[in-house]
Amino acid sequence: MSVWFLLASSLIALLFSQVRVALGLLLVSCALAFYFGVLSTSFIIFSVIAIALVLLYRRFYWLEGLIVLLCFALFFHLIPGFHNPKILDHVFVSNQSRAFSLYYNFDKALIPFLLLPLLPSLFFVKTHKKAKVWQWVLLLISPVLLLSLAALLGALKFEFHIPSWTPYFLLSNLFFVCLAEEALFRGYLQQRLQNIIGAFPALIVASIAFALSHRADLLFTIFASLAGLIYGLAWMWSGRLWVSILVHFGLNLIHLFFFTYPLARPLG
Repeated sequence: MSVWFLLASSLIALLFSQVRVALGLLLVSCALAFYFGVLSTSFIIFSVIAIALVLLYRRFYWLEGLIVLLCFALFFHLIPGFHNPKILDHVFVSNQSRAFSLYYNFDKALIPFLLLPLLPSLFFVKTHKKAKVWQWVLLLISPVLLLSLAALLGALKFEFHIPSWTPYFLLSNLFFVCLAEEALFRGYLQQRLQNIIGAFPALIVASIAFALSHRADLLFTIFASLAGLIYGLAWMWSGRLWVSILVHFGLNLIHLFFFTYPLARPLG
């Protein structure tokens, strides 16, 4: 577990702009990951390419596209050299839930490290879209409303449980899922698009991209896009990525504790 606590610590340091500390912790976590077999020699090739692109980006800005493609490749686990351990294998949260597997994703955790050199405002940006108190209240209760709607439509079922493996889920979901995904879809994609096409079109496009990256069936994709709108508004109104990360994480926790997870078993 030392690998993952160090990796999570590096992401916390990065989130609070302690870049040197973050890189030092990342280096140690990589060394331990090699020792425990989480990383292999192909990762070295990837690292050399990624570092070269980031350094050359300062002279050749068109390389940004290649770096973003690398980030999406990490997101979809397409880069060789990573052997993400399976922590849970085909477990059932309840009799009404579908099978669930949990991985600790080292590759996805690297996404913020590649995006920050492209966009120094990845974690914090001054916002001009201030929301009123009632809008924030509605936003904060919207995860419950969205999950309840999914239950009413049959995608989920109401059910309270606290799985024995909850601590493993908390570590994985907060740092290696929510933080990485919010950095990619809100901190980078939505922010970049906002500067080009405006705030609300960027919100819509980033939410659709987020939904397509989580597609399972049509209903799940629709709900993922609505969740993306919630996270996107949290980022747009606050200008702070940690806010959208916590909203994302909060929705996932409510889903885990109070509904069938990840989905309800089909009837029959």
